[in-house]
Amino acid sequence: MVCSTFELFKIGVGPSSSHTMGPMLAASMFVQRSAEAGKLGDVTRLETLLFGSLALTGKGHATDRAILLGLSGQRPENIEPDAADALVEKIRSGAKISLNGSHEIAFNEEADVIFDQKKRLDFHSNAMRFSAFSGDQLVETREYYSVGGGAILDEDQIGSNSPEAGLWDVPHPFCSGADLLKIAADKGLSIADIMRNNERMGKSDDQISMDICAISDAMSACIDRGILQGGILPGGLRVKRRAPLIRARLMERQERALSDPLTILDWVNLWALAVNEENAAGGKVVTAPTNGAAGIIPSVLRFYQRFAPKADEAGVEIFLLTAAAIGSLFKENASISGAEVGCQGEVGVACSMAAAGLTAAWGGTPLQVENAAEIGMEHNLGLTCDPVGGLVQVPCIERNAVGAVKAIEAARLAILGDGTHRVSLDEVIETMRKTGLDMSERYKETSQGGLAVNLVEC
Repeated sequence: MVCSTFELFKIGVGPSSSHTMGPMLAASMFVQRSAEAGKLGDVTRLETLLFGSLALTGKGHATDRAILLGLSGQRPENIEPDAADALVEKIRSGAKISLNGSHEIAFNEEADVIFDQKKRLDFHSNAMRFSAFSGDQLVETREYYSVGGGAILDEDQIGSNSPEAGLWDVPHPFCSGADLLKIAADKGLSIADIMRNNERMGKSDDQISMDICAISDAMSACIDRGILQGGILPGGLRVKRRAPLIRARLMERQERALSDPLTILDWVNLWALAVNEENAAGGKVVTAPTNGAAGIIPSVLRFYQRFAPKADEAGVEIFLLTAAAIGSLFKENASISGAEVGCQGEVGVACSMAAAGLTAAWGGTPLQVENAAEIGMEHNLGLTCDPVGGLVQVPCIERNAVGAVKAIEAARLAILGDGTHRVSLDEVIETMRKTGLDMSERYKETSQGGLAVNLVEC
């Protein structure tokens, strides 16, 4: 099935789409559901149970904070980070919470938000269960799964054939890279054209362009804020923001007219670091396709805007629509969740999407776009997710910079060729899926292996 561009690219807050945005949305959905059923007024206590990866790394990913905001009726797309901090502090200091913003109850966070680190639900590692009580009587309970990129499934959608939000009847349905190439060849369309035609089933052309512009603007604003913010990132690792210092050095190099043929890549590194430092600080970012990989597409997009000779707004739309088509293939045929397949599903997918988008914006053919996407993922296969301290900082921030440069290299390799290559994108996606299944749970966003263990021990 086809996933919308605007399901993959969503404006929200850091530090994690699956551990922050997803739980916030699920909590909000639960209390809204209770309100609509006329049950919320009877609730005297509300319990949240977190399982699997959410329990193991939720503290570092601010899942507890997200739950409080969601139960208060807040949603990721609307919240302002500073206002969110004030609301969370009010809940914690007053030991009360206003469910859905309308029904206040006593709230003991230690007892009411439980991180069950010994249990993993079968469907997905990012699972949560909300239970509302009236006295000792259970009023309502429901399970939700945060499946990556801020997307949520509830218990009724597991094993159901009902379409997820963002899926719809389209003129050009595709389930594989081979499908995309066939449609492109048969209809004489680019991959961006295919996605735009599909988006027209729900939006006008003007609205599509406006919404893409909003995504691009939010990405750009995140870069611009990140390159100016100094200080230490929250969480206890004492990781220092590097973007302001790197920017200062690049500006000095520019003012002194110092020649370095790789300076352009230094700018790309800066932009990627800036976004992911903002994400780690809980700032406003765009899932691309996740928060943990949010720096790759914005930095490669700005690389296109700043350094492509004929860059324009049409090229930006081509970039993002093409990237979304590739992201859709990974989401539907494998996963974009680090808790499910490791970081290959986050940084690897973002690298593949960015490589495809850049190739298309440069004027590449559909075959070259597919080739670029394949290269971008092939060289991220097996990438583990082992965040130190459960924080989206080490190795996540630097990994975005490396992934962005790798995406540019993949696009350049594809453009130099004619699009023919030995390994297809579909074969790489299936390999990624199987590699994720084979990967130890220690390397799937649990902080139980790899750097998360060895850095502490050293």
